[in-house]
Amino acid sequence: MGYFAGLDIGLERTAVCVIDAAGRRIAETQLPTEPELLVAWLRRQADAYERLGLEACPLSDWLHDELAAAGLPVVCLETHQLRATLAAMTHKTDRNDARGIAQVLRTGWFKAAHAKSRESRRWRSLVVSRRLLVRQALKLENSLRGTLKAFGHKLPRGTRGRFEAAVLERLDGDPALLAVARPLLEARRALLAGVEALHRQLLAAVRADPACRRMMTVPGVGPVTAMAFRAAVDDPARFRSSKAVGAVFGLVPRKHQSGEVDRDGHITRAGDGLVRTALYEAATTLLARVRQSSRLRTWAAGLAERVGSRRARVGVARKLAVVLHRIWLDGAVFRPGREGAPMPA
Repeated sequence: MGYFAGLDIGLERTAVCVIDAAGRRIAETQLPTEPELLVAWLRRQADAYERLGLEACPLSDWLHDELAAAGLPVVCLETHQLRATLAAMTHKTDRNDARGIAQVLRTGWFKAAHAKSRESRRWRSLVVSRRLLVRQALKLENSLRGTLKAFGHKLPRGTRGRFEAAVLERLDGDPALLAVARPLLEARRALLAGVEALHRQLLAAVRADPACRRMMTVPGVGPVTAMAFRAAVDDPARFRSSKAVGAVFGLVPRKHQSGEVDRDGHITRAGDGLVRTALYEAATTLLARVRQSSRLRTWAAGLAERVGSRRARVGVARKLAVVLHRIWLDGAVFRPGREGAPMPA
């Protein structure tokens, strides 16, 4: 007889429910979220399991690795589908969620989420940390600009490279306001130093990875986009088609069809928002800054003329996801090709 176990993961404690093939509860409990304790308890309840399931969350990749290393048939469940299923329950508790996950596993009505490797998780943390520091530095800069405006000091655009020097020049005759600005300037300087340190690590990781180097041969794609895409995809073979990659990262329109109604909506924005943003920024660079002729550049420019720049960036971002995945899978590099030749669909 097969057994199924559902785990509802919490930061401190995890609810666990074990059921048999008929859906009867065999055992349930709450344990500290520690792999060795979970494995020991699960093995006391049954000799063998058909499947163990846990909802995809920040802790799920770590727990998945530990439970799989212990020889348990564990799978991560896609969050949106699972939440829609569990929403049918009138009482939401950790215990009921664990019971619902176990029943979902037994019926097979679930979508498995990919559990990323430890290396990919480390690369993603590098990209996320760098982006966080960049945004915080920009936030400090904009806050200081707004503060100075109230006193009639208007910093011109394009001063980011010499922002601190421009502020000190403006406040040279105002020691009281300068005393307010200095701590912010020091914090910004520390943030930018952190950005530089993380960026050096990112560049070293990109140079050491052949797939990232090949991705960067695509116009508009830099080290941040390549690393973000590399970390999110993790294993290119998990996609049956390169065209599916854009959908995974939420770059395809929503679809609503019912009876006589059939309409497309905005993009789904599903999946990893970090990669979606990186691809969008790469598409913006391709359209606005790249001057080298290529089939991709010609196709992108033609799309912008037909649908407008804003919508074209989304389409180009989706195309870049396909191109990057194909380059990675084939071990190829980008070749500009003949400018007038059409791009494949």
